[in-house]
Amino acid sequence: MTVINEFVKHFVKTRYDDIPADAVAAVKKEVLDSLATALGGSSKAGVKELVDMVNEFGGAKQSTVIAYGFKCPAPNAAQVNGTMIHALDYDDGHQAALVHIGCVAVSTAFAVAERMGKVNGRELITAIALGGDFTARLGMASKPGGSAMASGWHPTTLFGYLGSAAVAGRIMGLDEEGMINALGLAYHQCGGAGTGVADGALAKRMGPGLAAKGGITAALMAERGITGERDPLEGKTGLYNTYMGGDYNPKILTADLGKRFEVIDIGDKPYPCCGLTHACIDAALALKSKHNINADDIKEITVYGGDKVYQHAQPPEIKKAPRTIIDAQFSVPWVVAIALAKGKVTVDDFTDEAIKRPEILRLAQKIDTRLEPAMNRHGVEPGGVTIKMQDGREYTEEVENCLGSVQRPMSFEDVTIKFRECAPCSIKPLSDAKAEKVIDMVGRLDKLNDAADIIRLLG
Repeated sequence: MTVINEFVKHFVKTRYDDIPADAVAAVKKEVLDSLATALGGSSKAGVKELVDMVNEFGGAKQSTVIAYGFKCPAPNAAQVNGTMIHALDYDDGHQAALVHIGCVAVSTAFAVAERMGKVNGRELITAIALGGDFTARLGMASKPGGSAMASGWHPTTLFGYLGSAAVAGRIMGLDEEGMINALGLAYHQCGGAGTGVADGALAKRMGPGLAAKGGITAALMAERGITGERDPLEGKTGLYNTYMGGDYNPKILTADLGKRFEVIDIGDKPYPCCGLTHACIDAALALKSKHNINADDIKEITVYGGDKVYQHAQPPEIKKAPRTIIDAQFSVPWVVAIALAKGKVTVDDFTDEAIKRPEILRLAQKIDTRLEPAMNRHGVEPGGVTIKMQDGREYTEEVENCLGSVQRPMSFEDVTIKFRECAPCSIKPLSDAKAEKVIDMVGRLDKLNDAADIIRLLG
């Protein structure tokens, strides 16, 4: 049996009762985290433009667009909602696979569930658990010991097309033949360049929405009998041979399939910026707290880490003086400067006005970054910060596992706090009463007869 057939049988035959309790809890947290960042991202650049396009297209009123209060065809709703979730770069991610999960899986699940009607919470949880596990395995198996990111891909988008098709196909009730076709048609669309980050372009936040739209479209095509590639993963022209040059580990793809669900290793973000910068933020915040550091008394700062930390400080002339919000979200010097100046890093630090603040720009100019190859890791890396004060004192802090990682996880209660912080940032602020109702409904998602009631409440 080929790997793709193993996955297809898994997607079709798994039932809610087969999902371990820790995976169910992880999905609930993933859903709430994704809805939080969707509200926070709903007012950000690129989202309103997508909303305008979708309204111009029109079509069947199937699925709710979060915060904007209208319905549109399911693929389009998932595209907008997925973009919202990812816009702040505050959304969850699998730290070994280096893929964001919720922006694709959650946006897909709600859009398709609402289109289908009366999909209960248990089925929604099952679909997200299956799709999230699949997407993470695709990333973990690619370039073993490295990442598809190093080859120029945006892994969330690249693997997201397939993950979305799995989620959509499951909720739609596709049989094994339909699921094979959905995945083949999703693979036919797979893409996602990583250059949006280097260019400071909004393309970075668009990728997951495109993947969600493409995955749903593939499932809808398969539902109508349109056929797709038979072996989109390991075939001669499949994903791993065509996109990765054959550099993958097939054992990782199916190890403990059905027993272990990779959604349990999804990390949640305490800061609205690239997760690869978070260990450095943690180190800077710890130094400021321990030593009561005043930013004006700092002489120089050295940030150090492995390749991924170092790359997020290059080129220094851009990373120390961001041209765009995307530059700032992916800049080690910028986020460390914010942490040392303010003692926190929040959504308010990533606006067009915030990235021009002279006190942060001055502090960022004092930061140099040093590459430490011994700190390279497969996935999210550790980071360290050394501060030299004007009076000669010197302090160093190193963080191996950042806050929100699997080793230092955020709890469901932590994510409820994040949800309450993001809700007022919505393009249409959510009332406290509605916010609390959403939190309660997600917490008992497995008990809901119609999971889409949650998304309609956010419309």
